[in-house]
Amino acid sequence: MKNIVAGHVAVTATEFVELALGTPLDLWLGVVGESEMERAARLDAARDILAAYPELPDTVSRVAAEAIETYAPELFNITPLPRRTSRRWPRGGKAVAA
Repeated sequence: MKNIVAGHVAVTATEFVELALGTPLDLWLGVVGESEMERAARLDAARDILAAYPELPDTVSRVAAEAIETYAPELFNITPLPRRTSRRWPRGGKAVAA
């Protein structure tokens, strides 16, 4: 199955996330061995992006939740609730609290 985001084919899960979010993951997660100056520049760029796109954190949360729900629902421990169709609350307002 191909994962196509914005007309591009994502080969890896990382590429899929980067295409869906529009930013590289390294910008947010950092790079092993980066210098203090590189880290400061990366964080400055991240602040600029968040200032320009304040909805990005909500988008990231939605993309992550949808991906987990689709590809690994067991991580959310999702169990559908049964529908109540046959039992109803008693009528007449004579219920007693325990």
